[in-house]
Amino acid sequence: MSIYRSFADPAPDLSRASVLVTGGTGSFGRAFVRNLLAVDPPRRLVVFSRDEQKQESMARELQAASPALFDRLRFFIGDVRDASRLELAMRDVDMVVHAAALKIVPTAEYNPFECILTNVHGAENVVKAALRTGVKKVVALSTDKAANPINLYGASKLASDKIMVAANNLSGETGPRFSVVRYGNVIGSRGSVVPLFEELARKGAKSLPITDPRMTRFWITIEQGVGFVLSSLAVMAGGEIFVPKIPSMRIVDLARIIAPQLPHQTVGIRPGEKLHEIMVTEDDARMTVELDDRYVICPVNPGWTRDHLARLGAKPVAEGFSYASDRNSEWLDHAGLTRLIGRKAA
Repeated sequence: MSIYRSFADPAPDLSRASVLVTGGTGSFGRAFVRNLLAVDPPRRLVVFSRDEQKQESMARELQAASPALFDRLRFFIGDVRDASRLELAMRDVDMVVHAAALKIVPTAEYNPFECILTNVHGAENVVKAALRTGVKKVVALSTDKAANPINLYGASKLASDKIMVAANNLSGETGPRFSVVRYGNVIGSRGSVVPLFEELARKGAKSLPITDPRMTRFWITIEQGVGFVLSSLAVMAGGEIFVPKIPSMRIVDLARIIAPQLPHQTVGIRPGEKLHEIMVTEDDARMTVELDDRYVICPVNPGWTRDHLARLGAKPVAEGFSYASDRNSEWLDHAGLTRLIGRKAA
């Protein structure tokens, strides 16, 4: 499979659905909304977030870009910490994509109470609101840092993942189904190292800061992330953790491509950072199956079967398997990265 896979298939039919995205004004939320309006406009699309200025800016942009579809959009001010507000927003909603989170590792380390309130209690509130309002499907965004976490952000997202998977035990036979998508660093998103390096080079920096020359990371574009969420919505039965097959790259190689003229200054790994990331641990391997474009960590819930995945061609991974950024079979080279970030190769 190509590293440029779009994860576009299978696609869910959203034409008669009402869809809500938490954290809807963030990098993922904006891309998700743009994609749905352009490709498969739902009956109603609710943007749930706590920043009125970002909502206003997003509304203006979308009204200019998609005037014929703008009346399908709803902008709902609210915080995932507020369970009653979430419940109001989810009335008459069929599908929820839960993207709201506090994501910056050092910020979470310094503000642990705030991280837990948003990432853990927020996930609990999403589950309870979905159960009370009759939502059909919920997909929660996770992170590679949730696998074998060493920082609070990763630990909080692991807790969120566990909450989402276990929520299927509360649904009964006709209630909502909950699943998780877990992927790596998003190229070009807020907080990504790519725009940081580009800004430093543009402003005439004398060097680029490198945490550790051995460091590797998984990389995915925001468009691939959106496609992956949508295709996971289409195939989920509830309880799965979907992990895309995406390429790795060393941070030093990334820096050389973005600013080949600049030397590197090793600044050391920040508190809570890993040298390499992992998305499927060896302990999860016995519950993991493989498809052409993704791995699926299956739940151990009683009565849960893999039949729907087997029909798609899923096969168990090898004993002792793990999916880590330094042992990946796919690596980004100069041409691959420049294509993914939309730059012309030097």
